[in-house]
Amino acid sequence: MCRALLATLALVLPLASCRRETDVDRACRERTLLVGNSAEPKALDPQLVTGVIEGKVISALFEGLAADDPASDEALPPGAALSWQPNATRDRWVFHLRRDGRWSDGAPVTAHDFVFSYHRMLHPLLAAHYAGMLYPLTNAEAYNRDRRGFILFGISPDADLPWDQLRTVNFEGRPEAGPNPPAPNPQFDALDPPARVRWLRHRGLDRLTRPQLEWIAADPAHRFEWPATLPPPMRDAVLRRLLAHHGRDLWDLARVGVRALDDFTLELALHQPLPFLPALTRHHSWFPVPRHVVLQHGPIHARFTPWSEPPNHVGNGPFRLARWRIHEFIETERNPHYRQAGQVWLNAIRFIPIENPYTETRAFLAGQLHTTYVLPPDLVPAIRRSHPAALRQEPYVGTTFIRLNTTRPALDNPLVRSALSLAIDRSQLCRHILEGFSPAAGLTPPMGSYQPEPTLRFDPPEARRRLAAAGFPDGRGFPRYTILISRPSGRAPAETIQAMWKQHLGILVDIANKDWGSYVSAQQKLDYDMASANWIGDFLDPTTFLGLWTRGGGNNNTGWHDPAYQDLLGQAARTPEPAARLATLRRAERLLLDAQPVIPLAWYARNYLHDPRTQGWHPLLLDNHPWKTVRFGARSQRSAASSQQ
Repeated sequence: MCRALLATLALVLPLASCRRETDVDRACRERTLLVGNSAEPKALDPQLVTGVIEGKVISALFEGLAADDPASDEALPPGAALSWQPNATRDRWVFHLRRDGRWSDGAPVTAHDFVFSYHRMLHPLLAAHYAGMLYPLTNAEAYNRDRRGFILFGISPDADLPWDQLRTVNFEGRPEAGPNPPAPNPQFDALDPPARVRWLRHRGLDRLTRPQLEWIAADPAHRFEWPATLPPPMRDAVLRRLLAHHGRDLWDLARVGVRALDDFTLELALHQPLPFLPALTRHHSWFPVPRHVVLQHGPIHARFTPWSEPPNHVGNGPFRLARWRIHEFIETERNPHYRQAGQVWLNAIRFIPIENPYTETRAFLAGQLHTTYVLPPDLVPAIRRSHPAALRQEPYVGTTFIRLNTTRPALDNPLVRSALSLAIDRSQLCRHILEGFSPAAGLTPPMGSYQPEPTLRFDPPEARRRLAAAGFPDGRGFPRYTILISRPSGRAPAETIQAMWKQHLGILVDIANKDWGSYVSAQQKLDYDMASANWIGDFLDPTTFLGLWTRGGGNNNTGWHDPAYQDLLGQAARTPEPAARLATLRRAERLLLDAQPVIPLAWYARNYLHDPRTQGWHPLLLDNHPWKTVRFGARSQRSAASSQQ
């Protein structure tokens, strides 16, 4: 397929000048941007999605407190907020919303919408994978993780028991002790009393059902393990308060750091100073959702309800959702209620899901797209020779890696994981397969003042030694695992790694391709062995990469966590001096790479095709191009010359 495509590259664009009007020509006249978007989005609810594919569409439909700038990653033009001010310590920010802000149905956008949105994003039952993005807010993590004991006794304004005496109570469970029941999720009523006690110790008071709490309350002294220093009356009071609030949303008691001071003034209180908070609000996890629409279709925590589908979808961005034809396209049209509707040049954007990048390349060359999601690396040299005006190669804050399910036998051993990493020749991979990418020396690509410690290397003898030390000499007895990929362009890198592991370690792995939704779902459920993956930075700070791998993190999906790693992240967060903070983050990254739950391969460069007539589009490290600034101009002289060759 690739050879056939290469053979047509020199023919397609010259022919375009003698053919009838193309889709792109017509779209230019109609002011409609045709965007290749790789795959069908999982959803268009900004609080439930995690992928770049969904984020591209959502950024047209919604707007955060701060907006994206078309030419600078660092600039912070006003968005839904006209201005903002921090206090002296930068742990409290006040955002002044625009009074002319409107939802796409004409309703005003208020500070109460943001409070509702952050409540929804953090709601434990919504299970939003990006909820951790809001953890800088005071008490956000405790509420999101449903730490009911801490909320009821350590935060709640009406708590009448001293938290200092209760902090050693087993609220959150002791999974390291092991549940030791007859099955991982047993029928509680079927367990004998000693097994029930073991199960309850494993689970912790925060995660028990009402019948389980009531069973403990009938004989607290013998049915749960309490700190020896806790008096019986206090123990009974704990159970009474837990039962009284069981099943209730603890949002008001948790006192999460977000409140509306009035209809157009939003206050965000943080548990630590955060100078770059406004930049965070450009990510879709901080976007508002319309309370008056969401609640029409279910409770605050309802997942994937029709509110985010046509004709119900309502946003506050420069475009509104017009049509969604599954596996064909998503079309957005200019939002007449947007605050700057008169300054939005495009009439519409059509996002087209083309999973096969070779097919997408053909579509671009045939005049069916203004811009592609990606250009396969093996096509870059031919495109550079024949159509240089269409080729874009830009820096991109991203890393491609292999995610490992560390709950699998063998993969639960760090010796095995490091052996797999040491057997990969990243220089060869980038030279021959990942055109334009650079070999990863760590997980986090260099950015600003952060330079990761060079950790990764290619060392086959050491890889074989570690695999043998783990009990698999020359690969004997190693399980036959599968690498999961999400699109055809991922097959060549996976096959290269497959060959390296066979050559250097004597192990065999298979490759399986899933559609985007199934690929994401399998990782979230830990229903996979290995997965070819990537992460694109959400903001220009190393924590956008290092913050993923915490216990319960919605984008971790490896089964790995380490308290020492999380402690280092916490230390960095509490360190005001920039150089010392980055040094602590480098220590955290070294710990992560020693454990190797993920195997970094390469640092990104973005290769894609772009019609030169599409203007207002500049190279950006985060690739967050604001759609409202895009317009069409005359084809450049360079482009015209290339189409006549």
